[in-house]
Amino acid sequence: MEYRRAMSTVQSSLWLIPVLCVLIGAALSFTSIAIDEATDYSLVSSSVTGGPDAALQILSTIAASMVSLAALVLTITMVVVQLAMGQFSPRIVQTFLRDKPSQIAVGLFIATFVHAMLTLREISGSGTVPGISIFVAYVLVVTSVVVLVLYIHHIGRSLRVSALIELVGSDTRTLMDREYPVRRSGEPCADEPVISAPKSGVVTFVEHERLVARAADADCTLQLIPPVGAFVPAGAPLFRVDGDLDRVDSEAVVKSVRLGMERTLDQDVAYGLRMLVDMAERSLSDSPFLDPTTAVQAIDRLHDCLRQIAQRELPDGQYRDDAGRVRLVVPVMDWDAYLHLAFDEIRIAGAGSPQISRRLSAALQDLETVVSGERLVAVRRHRELLSEATNAAITDADELDFALRADRQGIGVRAGGPSRIHR
Repeated sequence: MEYRRAMSTVQSSLWLIPVLCVLIGAALSFTSIAIDEATDYSLVSSSVTGGPDAALQILSTIAASMVSLAALVLTITMVVVQLAMGQFSPRIVQTFLRDKPSQIAVGLFIATFVHAMLTLREISGSGTVPGISIFVAYVLVVTSVVVLVLYIHHIGRSLRVSALIELVGSDTRTLMDREYPVRRSGEPCADEPVISAPKSGVVTFVEHERLVARAADADCTLQLIPPVGAFVPAGAPLFRVDGDLDRVDSEAVVKSVRLGMERTLDQDVAYGLRMLVDMAERSLSDSPFLDPTTAVQAIDRLHDCLRQIAQRELPDGQYRDDAGRVRLVVPVMDWDAYLHLAFDEIRIAGAGSPQISRRLSAALQDLETVVSGERLVAVRRHRELLSEATNAAITDADELDFALRADRQGIGVRAGGPSRIHR
């Protein structure tokens, strides 16, 4: 128990790796100086290191810059911890303190500082230039610059919600494997042959042509169960196989689907609309009058995207081989699904704001001009839903008429209606 508690304390601290790096930096400095002394300082040409004065200036600059970089990394780490505590959860601090890239970055900068300072002492005392030590300092500086860039990249990615959730989820999964290692046997089998996901993640990319080829080789039809953008737990069904499962190269099939931490815009059109809707909802989160202009700007882009989709054929999710046989079936979004995604939540959140209702009305009115058949019926249904939501939020008849009047600016020019020409 005491051992486990001590290990947990060490793992959740920022000091262990930096302290080890201090010792490594000191050992590196003593070793390189010893090599220089053993070879009479002749291994590295003075054209690389310069004279004693130049070497002193170089090492002094390196030492000062490394202290600044170490302080910068520690500051960024503390700021990130504060942001994570405020935005996500106070209990996320321990996870951040265990972040190895931050510890390695701080440790490398401190190790470079220690090496530079010890080498600086050698030059000041003897007036000679230890070439190997100076060369090692050059290498450490270049490595430090690379690590700094990678650290900034890492910390930026770490602030994503999906990265934090994945970090906690991964640690919890590791703990479960350690605490509950024995799996139950005799669980019920699936009613039909399936290929399971080897790990958890969001479906971000599907290689349709490769999957069609795999299915044709096995003379079967593969049905992707989760759509692009959906999360799949580890061990959950990923594909349903219509045919002989034994003939399917399951490993190759699984590799044809990319699972990531979060949705991307590689193939997921709905994710782009989802982000625009999130922006609009965030601006209306506390009140429909909080920031309706931001919501109107998001609706502008949603309107544009839907207008482009309205004029295109949407795939049915069936992919065929050269002989025309269906080999792959994937879930897809239809026109009605895109409309619901784009408008439902914004309509509910912003029905009480004339800017929102007027801009939504203008978008739907314009979409009616570019669609027909079932798509037109769906658009008109959304106009009815908008009218009902606005009626429920606004009771005054004049204000209601104003709120339902189409306006692409929300409340723009000629807000009361068409201008009249007076003769």
